[in-house]
Amino acid sequence: MIVNRSLEIKTQGNTDIINITPDIERSLSTAGIREGAVTVFSTHTTCGITIIEYEPGLIADFKKAWERIVPKNITYEHDKRWGDGNGYSHVRASLLGFSVTIPFADDRMTLGTWQQVVLVDFDVRPRERRIILQFSGE
Repeated sequence: MIVNRSLEIKTQGNTDIINITPDIERSLSTAGIREGAVTVFSTHTTCGITIIEYEPGLIADFKKAWERIVPKNITYEHDKRWGDGNGYSHVRASLLGFSVTIPFADDRMTLGTWQQVVLVDFDVRPRERRIILQFSGE
């Protein structure tokens, strides 16, 4: 059986990191599937999905790491073409990735003790993001 759901998440942009684990768990509890896997997919090119330990120290470290890996203050060809200043946002999201797949059993995701699923919005302004959840199983 396959069940599709979506989440609408308001973000602040600028490497906003939002724990969406509780939202996924709520959707899983009503999907009618006890065992299988859920794919969590971002439909946007300036935000990504990953799994981290969602705690203030790591959130700060994660944001600083992105600035070292893909700095905001260099020239991006995308910005020259479109003038929207979010070239770095596209590069960061591409490196992070747009989806994760998580197994679940007994109506619960099999995440580790310290793992949470997060949406990371790299864009330059607040946005409303649509996240697709696809539950597969029985």
